[in-house]
Amino acid sequence: MGTSRLSGTRTVARAITDGHISVVFQPIVDIKTGAVFAYEALARSTAKGMDNPTTLFEVAAEQKLCGRLGRVVREMAVSECQTHPLFLNVHPHELADRWLVQPDDPIFSHEPGVFLEVTESVPLSHYELVRKILSEVRGKGVGLVVDDLGAGYSNLRYIADLAPEVVKLDRCLIERLDEDPRRLKLVTSIVRLCEDLGARVVAEGVETKGELAAVKEAGAHFVQGYLIARPRLPAPEPSPDSGLATPTFRRRIDITGPMPQSVRKRSRSSTATQRAVLGSKSR
Repeated sequence: MGTSRLSGTRTVARAITDGHISVVFQPIVDIKTGAVFAYEALARSTAKGMDNPTTLFEVAAEQKLCGRLGRVVREMAVSECQTHPLFLNVHPHELADRWLVQPDDPIFSHEPGVFLEVTESVPLSHYELVRKILSEVRGKGVGLVVDDLGAGYSNLRYIADLAPEVVKLDRCLIERLDEDPRRLKLVTSIVRLCEDLGARVVAEGVETKGELAAVKEAGAHFVQGYLIARPRLPAPEPSPDSGLATPTFRRRIDITGPMPQSVRKRSRSSTATQRAVLGSKSR
């Protein structure tokens, strides 16, 4: 390992202790109603050489700091966005470190609910570990999202075996989708497959109104991207110029899929307009 990496690793530790880590939020919106379903929390760093989130977590992983860094990000996210469900990214090394299964982890106290995002491009060599840890966490009421479908290894086994509540389509499938009829047919088929397996679909990285129209045509349930809102703090509302419907009131969107028991308990204690209902996947 080079000197720059060692120096960078020390910077990760200092970034945590010196307060250089922050989070921003991007809305995930119901494509039919325009109402915010959830917010994805995204890590940011102002530490020198660590302003790229991917680099930040890569260096943290090298020195076994992913668990600590992920915990800090989750604490910030839960504190800064208390009104909606949260989508939180999980690095594979965080699962290995078992930080997520600690009973005092903030994901277990976020009243509106939490969905953990596991990237679809993680090699299957991590599969058994992913399944074991996520099974334990989901038993405590946390939902699962398979992220980046179409970006890397295309491991459809994750969707079949892990039974996620939500699948996110990568930007590579969405970019200029309105100009590619063959890819539109592919995306439509993927959405139908996910529905058959009990998952709802987020079209990620939507940047134009043409792409928005295309993902609507493909049957996607939720949409996320710069057209809707750029990541910010505090959590932004969807842009009125996005072309989405304007909801008449803020509410949590109902989605179909299994809801863990502890999530159902939290939902019953919420107000009627914030109730999350995930139905059966038996169909």
